[in-house]
Amino acid sequence: MTLTQSKRAGDESFQRIMVTVSVMLATIMQALDTTIANVALPHMQGAMGATQDQISWVLTSYIVAAAICMPLTGFLSARFGRKRLFLWSVVGFTVTSVLCGMAQSLNQIILFRLLQGVFGASLVPLSQAILLDSYPKEKHGSAMAMWGVGVMVGPILGPFLGGLLTEYYSWRWVFYINVPFGILAWLGITSFVKETDLNRQRKFDFYGFLLLALGIGALQMMLDRGETLDWFSSLEVIVEAGLAVLCLYMFVVHINTHSSPFIETALFRDRNFSVGLVFIFIVGIILLATMALLPPFMQNLMGYQVVDVGMILAPRGFGTMAMMILVGKLSGKVDPRLFIFVGLLLIISSMWEMTQFTLDTTAADIVRTGVVQGAGLGLIFVPLSTIAFSTLAPHLRTEASSLFSLLRNIGSSIGISIVATYLTQHTQINHAIFAESINPFNMGLQLAEQAGAYSTQSVAGLAALNQMVSSQAATMAYLQDFRLMMWVTVAALPLVFALGRPQPKATSA
Repeated sequence: MTLTQSKRAGDESFQRIMVTVSVMLATIMQALDTTIANVALPHMQGAMGATQDQISWVLTSYIVAAAICMPLTGFLSARFGRKRLFLWSVVGFTVTSVLCGMAQSLNQIILFRLLQGVFGASLVPLSQAILLDSYPKEKHGSAMAMWGVGVMVGPILGPFLGGLLTEYYSWRWVFYINVPFGILAWLGITSFVKETDLNRQRKFDFYGFLLLALGIGALQMMLDRGETLDWFSSLEVIVEAGLAVLCLYMFVVHINTHSSPFIETALFRDRNFSVGLVFIFIVGIILLATMALLPPFMQNLMGYQVVDVGMILAPRGFGTMAMMILVGKLSGKVDPRLFIFVGLLLIISSMWEMTQFTLDTTAADIVRTGVVQGAGLGLIFVPLSTIAFSTLAPHLRTEASSLFSLLRNIGSSIGISIVATYLTQHTQINHAIFAESINPFNMGLQLAEQAGAYSTQSVAGLAALNQMVSSQAATMAYLQDFRLMMWVTVAALPLVFALGRPQPKATSA
C-alpha cells in the first residue's frame, strides 16, 4: 500500500468513526426519551395539578406524533436530503426538549411533547440508514452493533437516569439532559455526514400517507388509552379500533394499486426484510413489556426505592452492550441466524426463571436474570438488523429503516398494553380464587388465628388478611405475565429458519 493509499484509508476510517459518534449521540438522545420521562410523571402530575388521566397525555402525545411522522422519513430525506433532514430533526428535538423542561402548564407540556415526537421520529431510522451507507457491506454487522447499543440500551437505562435526575434535581432535567447530546450531535453531523442526492421527481402520495397516519394514530391511541378506559366497554376505544382496522386495510390496498405509493412495495418483496419486520415487532414486545413489568413489581410488592430499582435493572443494559460488541467482532465469521437462535433461548431461559420469582427473591437473582435477558436481546438485535437489510437495494434503506423502527415501536406499545391488561385481569381473578380460602373451615387460617398471626374477628384483622391476599394475587399475576412473554419468545423461534443468510463477502453498495 502506498503512502497516499494509506493516508486515504486513514482519512476514511476517521470519517466513519466521527459519523458513527455523531449519529449515535442522536440515537441515544431519542432512545433515552422513550422511557426517561415515565419515571418523572408523578412529579409532573403534582407540579401541573393534573389528574392521572390528564398527565398520561404527556406520554401519549409523544408516542402518537412519533408513530405518525416516522413513515415520512423516506420521502422527506429523498426530497430535501438526508443530512439536512437529520440536522433539522436534531435541532427541533433539542429545542422542544428545552421547551418541555420550561413548560408551566399541562397544555404547554403536551404541545411541546407532541412537537418533540414530530422531530424525534426521524432520528433513529436516519441514523441507521447513514451507518449502513457509511460502512462497506462486509462491515454492516459491526455498524449495526454500534447503532444497536444506542437503540437498545437507551430504553433500559432511561428509568435509572430519569430516577436519579428526578430524585436529586427536578423532573425538568429529564428534558434538559438532551441539550448537550443535541449540540454535540449537530456539530458532528454538520462536519462529517455527507449529503445524499435529491429526488424531486417522486410525488408525495398524500392519500396513502393520510390513511397510514390515521391508522397508526388510532392504533396508538387505542393501545395507550385502552387500559384506562376498560377497553371495548368504551365507545372511544371501539371507534379507534374500527378506524385503525379500516385505514390500515385501505392503506394496504392503496399501495398495491397506486402507481407511486407512499411506501415502496419492493420492500415487502424482499424475504429477509419482511421476516425481519415480524421479528423486530416481537423484539419490541419483549424489550419494553418486560421493562414495564419489573419496576412496579419491585417498588409496589418488594419495597424497593426508585433509585434502587434503576441500579438493579441497569446491569441488563450492560449484558446487551457486551453481546452486541461480541456479535460485531464476530460478524461475517459466524452465521448470524445462530446468534439469533441462541439469543432467543437465553431470553426464554431468563423468562422461565422470572416465573419462579417470589417476594423474597434477592436483588442478585434479579440482576442475573436481567443480564441473561439483556445478553439474549443483544445477540438478536444486531444480526437481525444485518440480515433484514442485507439484500435491500441501497436507495430503499432510509424508507426501510423508518419501517423497521416503526414496527419495533408498535410492538412495544402492543406489548405494554397486553401485559398491563393481563396483569389487571389476572390480579382480580387470582384475588377471587385466593379469597375463597379465607373461610372458617380453613385449617391453616384457624392455626394462624390461634397463634395470633391473623384475626377474622376485627376490621383491622380482615384488612390485614385482604392486604396479604391482594399482595399474593398481584405477585402471581406478574409471574403469569412473565410466562406469557416466555411463550411469545418461544413462538418466535420458527422465524429464524425463514431468514436467509447474508453474503459476508459481498462488495460495498
